[in-house]
Amino acid sequence: MHGTDAVAIVEIINAEGRGLPLRPAHLAERIGLTTGATSILLNRLEKAGHVVRTHEHRDRRVVTLRSTPGIHAAATAFYEPLSRLLGTVLGDYSAADLERTDSVVSRLRSTMHTHMSELDPPDRSPAS
Repeated sequence: MHGTDAVAIVEIINAEGRGLPLRPAHLAERIGLTTGATSILLNRLEKAGHVVRTHEHRDRRVVTLRSTPGIHAAATAFYEPLSRLLGTVLGDYSAADLERTDSVVSRLRSTMHTHMSELDPPDRSPAS
């Protein structure tokens, strides 16, 4: 699976979990692709049986993205063993060690986010 495909699936599943399923244009914004590239990505995910496009809105032109039970089963098969392995590693550290690590990582993330937000946004215009 393409890395971008995995990111898109996570975005779709997370949006569903919040009760706010995504539309294709919103997914494109969230993952930083053009709507055309997102359409190609969604075709690939739909063909693989990972997502479906539904028409749930009163306005039948509105497309909503939904994950399938199959992708949930695949994610569970991948993440459950990983979660156990990571839990074993984390079990070797004290609560104080983990709190310190959390503090460091949070500060690093905040610093990177601040730095990135101060940069000029990327040019998303079509290539000439």
